[in-house]
Amino acid sequence: MSTAPSPFVIDEYVRWSDVDFAGIVFYGSYVRFFEIAETEMFRSVGLAYRDVFDRHNIWFPRKALHGEFFLPARLDDRLRVAACIGKVGTTSLRLNFDVLRDDPPQLGATGWQVLVCVDRGTLRPRPVPATVVAALAPHTLPVEAARAQLGLVSP
Repeated sequence: MSTAPSPFVIDEYVRWSDVDFAGIVFYGSYVRFFEIAETEMFRSVGLAYRDVFDRHNIWFPRKALHGEFFLPARLDDRLRVAACIGKVGTTSLRLNFDVLRDDPPQLGATGWQVLVCVDRGTLRPRPVPATVVAALAPHTLPVEAARAQLGLVSP
């Protein structure tokens, strides 16, 4: 019996190294939040990166990265970072991220990135392995559906 796809969510706190002189999260710190959510989402479905890279002789470099910021986060704020696979192409994956503030749930920041599957030796694009696509299916859904499950309305 399969369940409907859902976003993968982690909790992360804003750390001293994440804030600027004004005490607000520096925009570049969101890349770290995205990376943690991505890595843990892959790990949660049995795709620890080291194993995937060695098993399939691939890398997943970033082709594009986009972020938008709505509510400032400050030192020691608890953030919920949601990740999902928004689109699977032949040689790429689009990952969507939402950074949530609680009470009530609000969208603090959002972003997406495109990962391209490349051969480790040649760095040329190659098809995303079918086993990777299948393993990520529990977290593959449109961003609107993910936000609805999180109790959010798209910005």
